[in-house]
Amino acid sequence: MTIDSILQPFQHFGVHLGLERIHKLLANLGNPHQQVPVIHVAGTNGKGSVCAYLSAVLTAAGYRVGRYTSPHLIDWNERICINEQPISLTELEQLLLQVQAAINPDEASPTQFEVITAAAWLYFAQQQVDIAVIEVGLGGRLDATNACSRPLVTVITSISREHWQVLGPTLADIANEKAGILKPGCPAVIGLLPPEALAVVEKRIQELGCPAIFPSPAIELKTPETQRTQRWVEYEGIRYPLPLWGEFQLMNSALAIASLQILQQQGWKISEEAIASGMANTKWPGRIQWTTWNNHQLLIDGAHNPAAAQVLRQYVDSSQISPPLLKGGQGGISWVMGMLSTKDHGDIFKALLKTGDRLFLVPVPDNSSADPQHLATLAQNICPDLAFCHVYPNLETALDAAFTQEQTLTVLCGSLYLIGHFLACRVR
Repeated sequence: MTIDSILQPFQHFGVHLGLERIHKLLANLGNPHQQVPVIHVAGTNGKGSVCAYLSAVLTAAGYRVGRYTSPHLIDWNERICINEQPISLTELEQLLLQVQAAINPDEASPTQFEVITAAAWLYFAQQQVDIAVIEVGLGGRLDATNACSRPLVTVITSISREHWQVLGPTLADIANEKAGILKPGCPAVIGLLPPEALAVVEKRIQELGCPAIFPSPAIELKTPETQRTQRWVEYEGIRYPLPLWGEFQLMNSALAIASLQILQQQGWKISEEAIASGMANTKWPGRIQWTTWNNHQLLIDGAHNPAAAQVLRQYVDSSQISPPLLKGGQGGISWVMGMLSTKDHGDIFKALLKTGDRLFLVPVPDNSSADPQHLATLAQNICPDLAFCHVYPNLETALDAAFTQEQTLTVLCGSLYLIGHFLACRVR
């Protein structure tokens, strides 16, 4: 019995939002979610890195910290961690069998996400974690993680147009779903939101009487020791290193620090030394991450929605990119891309592509991939001055082709599942 074989039967039910099934399943397991203090994090982008910051700092502060995130990049066990260490594959198999045994065959079957979420709650309760950092899977209000009724802090990192087919067509609709994680009287930390979304969230905060904080982004410190490998920032007098790249991490790290300050007010012992140490050790793979392919330097990022694509383009255009990477190039970026069929392909291309760029398009393996030829036609219509646009049968041939071009910056992006495939190829 493997993890995939246990979870495969539940994949048939797809995305089916609602809390009734998860509540019944958790009740059958002894309500493990009620035994774990929780920080609950929602948002279109940034929620994963905020969870990573929180987990790393709380670990550095000496607590036993659970972290539940999705999706995984290579293996299912990445989703469930304690003190930054993924659950073993053997332990996860045993947990899933426990969850499977608790499912009532006479009732509606839980979805795959609900099964793995229940496994996470069960693991954290069994391991008696001090606190768990829980990332929303999709939306918030009807997401399986929203079974928690009294989080210590709720965080909404950002709201932009994604999963609109499920969450609703407008930013207000999407904001209403994200704001569904807010609970009466529970502190809330809110990121920079578009006005339409902010109005919905603020109304919900007022209705529920949530003490709310709206942090400003951290400020980057321009000091002599600030180099490409180590940048320092400051939020409300707290200085800390910021290992994750991209301008948006100034906001994400501020959200994490503001959440930690609320915990401090609640009696949690989190020193400034633990904050600096935890932030320095934060890792969040596949999001503006530098790596290599056959000894070539490569930037990888999911960039699976327009807002994330804008952030990526801002980063590659910024001074944070080391000049030697572009030395000798003829300008333009080489984009190696694949996207899922459900994504806003046109808006992502509009955010990323500029005159002189090169585009290498591939299918996303083992997923509902957009047709690369269709993407090529769309990209050329949106940016007719591309220097190059071609379709490849797989990622490996596309990367090899990209690195035969003049030396320039090469970026792999468009889907976290494609990034996961790339990382798995490097492991093999």
